[in-house]
Amino acid sequence: MASGNGALRFADFGALSKRMLAPIEGYEKMSVVTLEEAVEPLVEIVPKVKRNVKVVKENCQEPADGLTTNESASIMLYTYESMPYEDSLYVKLNETLRSEQRKKLIPWFLYLRLILTALARLPSKRRFIFRGVRENLWADYPEGKTFIWWGFSSCTSSVGVLENEQFFGKTGNRTLFQIDCTTAKDIKKHSFIAGEDEVLLLPARKLQVKSCLDSGNGLHIVQLEELKPEYDLLEPVPVPVPVVKSKDKTQEKSQPIAAATTIAAKPSAGAMEKHFSTMQLDMNTKPRGQ
Repeated sequence: MASGNGALRFADFGALSKRMLAPIEGYEKMSVVTLEEAVEPLVEIVPKVKRNVKVVKENCQEPADGLTTNESASIMLYTYESMPYEDSLYVKLNETLRSEQRKKLIPWFLYLRLILTALARLPSKRRFIFRGVRENLWADYPEGKTFIWWGFSSCTSSVGVLENEQFFGKTGNRTLFQIDCTTAKDIKKHSFIAGEDEVLLLPARKLQVKSCLDSGNGLHIVQLEELKPEYDLLEPVPVPVPVVKSKDKTQEKSQPIAAATTIAAKPSAGAMEKHFSTMQLDMNTKPRGQ
């Protein structure tokens, strides 16, 4: 059953790859199928995945944001935490996305086609999002470093969520990532755990470290900016648009269109100060190296 705790998903970083991996592709050529069909190749990879599909679909009878039930359920299945957490679909998927062996992704193609189609329907805009882990990762993210997060990255739009002891807490070694991004998707209406204000950063995001701060009391803040890569690291999918003929639930028809991305104005500094005041940070912050 689900653990009811999304903290582990938000802390699912994985080690940074020391080599450039091949772009993620192949799934875009698949047809969009039901979630039940999409997980069929994963039965031997993700424990109880068929049962979990039934669970999440119970919560997707009236999906938000214009998504179909299968699309919304595909996102919810990603956020579903199993016990033990290592059996969760997101753990298995992200391990595979971070692997150099791209052939391991083949069983995931139908699911990737479905969830990436669902996410492409959701709007993108420029925003600040947050991610935290109870570890000191400062040395892995020096100022100026450019890197790629190959897996999906669960973040939050509300830094206050991370104060919860299940997530980030207020004491001990912690690393807080503040990410200035343009392609993240707000999935809070499609998350299995309500109240996390979850924003999902897609796989294969290129990022750069803009600054680092040692805030004392074990807290390190790393500011990241999303960069546009020179070529697609995650192959885009054609997005079918459902056309409902009438209100009597007639069958939907689809036609592919290109997914649009809206870039909003950069969030104000005042808004960021309000976010960080919630964290009750030590005002005597020290730049790296002092």
